[in-house]
Amino acid sequence: MEIMVDGVKVSYHVAGDGPVCLVHSGGPGIHYDYLRMPELEKHLTMVYVEPVGTGNSGLLPDGDYSVARYAYFADQVAQHLDAGKVFFLGHSHGGFVALQFALDYPEHLAGVIVYDGMAFNGQELGEEAFRQIEAYAARRPAGDPLAAQVIAAWTEETEEDKASQLDALGRLLPVYFKDYPAIKDRIADWESLVDITVDPNRQPAPWDVRDRLGAIAVPVLVIVGEYDFICGEKWGRQLHHGIEDSELIVLHDSGHFGHLEEPEAFYAAVEAFTAKQ
Repeated sequence: MEIMVDGVKVSYHVAGDGPVCLVHSGGPGIHYDYLRMPELEKHLTMVYVEPVGTGNSGLLPDGDYSVARYAYFADQVAQHLDAGKVFFLGHSHGGFVALQFALDYPEHLAGVIVYDGMAFNGQELGEEAFRQIEAYAARRPAGDPLAAQVIAAWTEETEEDKASQLDALGRLLPVYFKDYPAIKDRIADWESLVDITVDPNRQPAPWDVRDRLGAIAVPVLVIVGEYDFICGEKWGRQLHHGIEDSELIVLHDSGHFGHLEEPEAFYAAVEAFTAKQ
């Protein structure tokens, strides 16, 4: 399905039954398919948004992919659905959008699930992520090629084309999991879904709402994997402490993809949160 918003196509996919939940993928630019959650579709009407600049949705001619702009387009989808107050589940960069949505459009929300997200981006994020990559490498057996692989993928310059970006992401993928070799065979089909849209016109979009977390007045569930190297527990706890009455779930055997590594705990947390709102 698709709508036009300010002359830009926004695609979305609907599956399931129950209260409406918008689902916003990460990246930015990663296609929605990796975040498909059939288990939640048993309890919620999952509306998988293809964010602007991603997949079948249109590119933004001015290259302004600010977090506030993403939240605006997501809200236009919510209004088009005319479903009253909706839930919003945002993963990674989509978690940024979820927080911005809660600040800008609280009247349209039943609740927000920030799944491995955080309240800012920029240099500090990158510095902490690299520290966590080094910690990951230290946990691996001596001489493990995965350790060298992920460090190289993070530190090497990557060309701004789709093939190069996908190659770098594939080499970096092991650090996104607590134990990638243990899960690799089980997620082979999932890995084949991972795709990205690269817009060479995309402009830098610094963002920081840490000083505004106290203004969020809708129910918020924060889910974070203990071994998430990029949007880790440190930042999840920062959200939890900053947002009054928020709930925090730490998945102790997960990295960045708890819905794959600890699906039962992940789904139970989301189902319990949405059922009581």
